[in-house]
Amino acid sequence: MINNLEWTDKILKDLDKLENNLKEIENIDFSKKEKKTISRAKDYREDCKYYLEKGDEITSFKCISYSHGLIDTLRIIHDII
Repeated sequence: MINNLEWTDKILKDLDKLENNLKEIENIDFSKKEKKTISRAKDYREDCKYYLEKGDEITSFKCISYSHGLIDTLRIIHDII
């Protein structure tokens, strides 16, 4: 079973990965809806940080996972991955 410290380490690595993915797409000319999707992903990133600070690693992990999904979808649409 994974302990809280392992969850926290994984979440922090996922936050770093998300930051790299956001940097990777920052020069793309996105549509209005795509920009809204990025904004939503960033909101989930902030939710992730909030829940991590509160010690709720499970909700934090769900938030970062959802954020990654939104950004990865845009990366797929724009042939980055």
